[in-house]
Amino acid sequence: MTVQHDLPAGQPLYGCMGLGGSWDAAPYTASDIAHAEAAVEAALDAGITAFDHADIYRRGKAEAVFGELLARSPGLRERIVLQTKCGIRQADGGLPGMYDLRGPTIVRRVEESLTRLRTDVIDVLLLHRPDPLADPAETAEALTSLHRQGLVRRFGVSNMSAAQIAELRAHLDLPLVANQLEMSLADRDWVEAGVLVNTSAATGNGFPHGTLEYCRAHDVRLQAWGALAQGRFTGPDAGDSAAGRLVADLAERKRTTPETILLWWLQRHPARIAPVIGTTRPERILACRDAVAREPELTHEEWYELWVTARGVPLP
Repeated sequence: MTVQHDLPAGQPLYGCMGLGGSWDAAPYTASDIAHAEAAVEAALDAGITAFDHADIYRRGKAEAVFGELLARSPGLRERIVLQTKCGIRQADGGLPGMYDLRGPTIVRRVEESLTRLRTDVIDVLLLHRPDPLADPAETAEALTSLHRQGLVRRFGVSNMSAAQIAELRAHLDLPLVANQLEMSLADRDWVEAGVLVNTSAATGNGFPHGTLEYCRAHDVRLQAWGALAQGRFTGPDAGDSAAGRLVADLAERKRTTPETILLWWLQRHPARIAPVIGTTRPERILACRDAVAREPELTHEEWYELWVTARGVPLP
């Protein structure tokens, strides 16, 4: 099967941040490759064909290990959508961590990612975090150059508001196809922002209101990192909370897994949110299979019941 190197609306991606071993400078090992291979095979078995990276994950080792897998599996590259991110510089040489969306930096980071991933093109490049010092015209020029050279097919952003996306789009003729944000049943600011308008509780919500609506209006597909909420509602202690018990009950009634219920809660939103699945445990990756194979089977009432139970207090 050959994919069209696009991001289907609402379809899960596999997040590769956990691949590649440690976060320090130590090289990855044969064990790290085997660990990555098991996770990637589970994702493919679950029907996932899009893989999400960033140049900083495991200090580049996540991309490098994935590149090893591509080299070992002829034909795999043409079966998947390969997405990576740039724009974060980790603390190094006495300098603090920072964001860097200067044109030459973007180009250099993309070239380094291509080398590590052992591919000649990135399907989707996301700008990882907004850089307050970036000139949007210079950033757009770098993206245009990468596209013209055939090094990147499509572009998007991550952790950006509607205003920040609009500013970049004003200088860019190419479309922005994705915005990756932290969204889950545990991290609900993205949905709370829309109902806390005109209430005192709105002051405690940090999500930029209007971002979801802007993305939907301009065909910027939403991706949710942290979609499984670090096991809060599906792990060994999930039964200690009312929300965890509800997730388990819905999973039993729908004949699926608790992981799928969490992903369906995101996918059921009209924005067709695409969850990023970050666990490295093959059994937990495979537990997400129904989020690929089945349309979200949550009713209007069930979706709200999950939301209100997780927030712990009634809606305003």
